[in-house]
Amino acid sequence: MQTYDFSPFYRSTVGFDRLFNRLDGLVGQEQKTYPPYNIEKLGDDAYRISIAVAGFAESDLVIESKENGLLVKGGKAPVSDDKAREFLHHGIAERAFELRFQLAEYVEVSGASLENGLLHVELKRQLPESKKARTIAITGAAPKTIENASVN
Repeated sequence: MQTYDFSPFYRSTVGFDRLFNRLDGLVGQEQKTYPPYNIEKLGDDAYRISIAVAGFAESDLVIESKENGLLVKGGKAPVSDDKAREFLHHGIAERAFELRFQLAEYVEVSGASLENGLLHVELKRQLPESKKARTIAITGAAPKTIENASVN
C-alpha cells in the first residue's frame, strides 16, 4: 500500500488540522474485516449498523459514543482450564474485536439491540433548531400613493 506525506500541507493551511488528521488516519488504517457488518440507510435521517457477533452475549459487548465517533468492542472472558472444550472443528472465531465508526455531525446513537447473532446499532441525525431551514417573513411599509404622500 502506498503512503502519502501530508506534512507540506500542514505548513500552508490554518484550521484544517482535523481534515489532515482524518486523512492520515485513513491512509494508515488497515481494512477491518472481522466481524462483518452492514450499514443501512433506513430513512432521511435514520441509519443502522448491523454487526455479526455470533457467540457473543450482551455482557461481552460494549458500545461507546463520544463526540463524532462510535466504538463497538467485543471480547469473551478466557475459559478456565476446568471448562476447557475439545473442538473437532473450530469455525466460530469468538475473538476480541474493536470497530470504530466516524459519525457525521449531529448523528447520535438512538438505541442498540442484539437478536439472532446480530448487534443492531440505531443512529439518528438530529439537527438543532438553529441549523434547520426556516422561512423568514418579509415585512415592509405600506406602498405610498399620491393621496398618502405628504407635500411639504
